[in-house]
Amino acid sequence: MNDPSLAVPLWVWAALTLGIAAMLAVDLLAHRDNHVIGFREAAVWSAVWIAAGLGFGLVLWAWQGSDTAGTYYAGYLIEKALSIDNVFVFALVFSFFAVPEAYQHKILFWGVIGALAARLVFIFVGAELLQVFFWTAYLFGAFLIWTGWKMAFSHDEEVHPNRNPLVRLVRKVVPTDSRYHGDRFFVRIDGRRVATLLFVALVAIEATDLIFAIDSVAAVLAITTDTFLVWTANAFAVLGLRSLYFCLSGLLRRFTYLHYGLAFLLVFAGIKLILSETPVGKLPIPVTLGVIAAAIAVSIGWSLAATRSGDTDGDGNGDGDGEGDRGGDGGSAETSGETAAPRGAASG
Repeated sequence: MNDPSLAVPLWVWAALTLGIAAMLAVDLLAHRDNHVIGFREAAVWSAVWIAAGLGFGLVLWAWQGSDTAGTYYAGYLIEKALSIDNVFVFALVFSFFAVPEAYQHKILFWGVIGALAARLVFIFVGAELLQVFFWTAYLFGAFLIWTGWKMAFSHDEEVHPNRNPLVRLVRKVVPTDSRYHGDRFFVRIDGRRVATLLFVALVAIEATDLIFAIDSVAAVLAITTDTFLVWTANAFAVLGLRSLYFCLSGLLRRFTYLHYGLAFLLVFAGIKLILSETPVGKLPIPVTLGVIAAAIAVSIGWSLAATRSGDTDGDGNGDGDGEGDRGGDGGSAETSGETAAPRGAASG
């Protein structure tokens, strides 16, 4: 895949890393008291993170020109759109483990750090494979098309966080207590250091995000293999994931048809990646940006129009007892969290 990379000095990488670390530190300090995050606060923080992501694109425009900025914005938009699907899974995990609202931000904070680390590895490995072995574009493209098809037609399959192999491994290897102990991941019980249920929930979040990371990184690599652009698009989109969750968690039931738009974006990215190794070549960035924006706008508009007359379940029908109804249960748990246990979760 012939996609020349930007000549980015090492000091720019270092400055960007320090900037991301500083933003994470500010976010951590702002929520060090483990308070319940309301919609207004989440909306303000979402605006801050979106402004940072869009602002970085303007920096790229002034530094490297409109083509580079357009490529970044395409990657940022597709990553931001795909991150909405993470919100559905976060709500399910929090509901399943009955995570108290006051501690959900802490889990997502450390989850984002893990997500950034995983994406950085996937980006460099994936970009190198695409540059060295042209046929990997066909493999990645086919994977994205298959993932899109699965998202479109298997989206309503029930997910069981407690059956995740990594979660099960942690329960077997690490001594765990099936209760919450405030906001602590580890405590000492009878002289033995054990993991709390909060740590198990964190592992579940990290494990599910690994799957999302593969999809999203591959989708952005379909736009460009420049590691700096792919990394910055992923980083700025993921940084706002926590605020996005608290903004949308109460509105999930209205995004009935959003998964069709996200599935279309994955299929589009897969086809785009395959075409890049054919005589057709890479699609123009304006076309890519237009397709991404249209898919997001149509799927969200379709969902809101279909649900404007009242609450719906996950299939666009009348009130039901689907996942959307359960999503708020985790937030109703006691915020003290000393003895809360998840529904259906076995003791450690």
